[in-house]
Amino acid sequence: MNSNKQVSLILDYGYTNILLNKKMDSSLTPHGISFTEFTIMHKLHTSKGDALSRIALAESIGLTASGVTRLLAPMMKNNIVQKTANLRDARQSMVALTDIGQKLYMDALVSIEYSCDSAFSLLEESEVDQLLALLNKIKC
Repeated sequence: MNSNKQVSLILDYGYTNILLNKKMDSSLTPHGISFTEFTIMHKLHTSKGDALSRIALAESIGLTASGVTRLLAPMMKNNIVQKTANLRDARQSMVALTDIGQKLYMDALVSIEYSCDSAFSLLEESEVDQLLALLNKIKC
């Protein structure tokens, strides 16, 4: 494959990613959270047992464990997430959404869905499916 095309593709993907992140951040401003915080909330909401270790959470969103720890601190302070005990390993704490966090997630999800509808309005459903399949194919 032509490396110039690949460079162009990665640059266009990066720019598109920035634009989409800005759009999602903007839609979440009324909820007082960022898109990254929403992503953490989504991973916790959809996890088996409704809780994840910080390391598992970091791996699932592509951040370092210390980066996740920095993001979780204000979320804990605002009672969005809480530490819970790990029944399998007492040395490791788990992170879960609080009841307030669950409500905030559900409210923010409506805003995200609306923004996604807007962002992808020019694409047919089959094109969205194709784009999703291609992105999953190149995940590193």
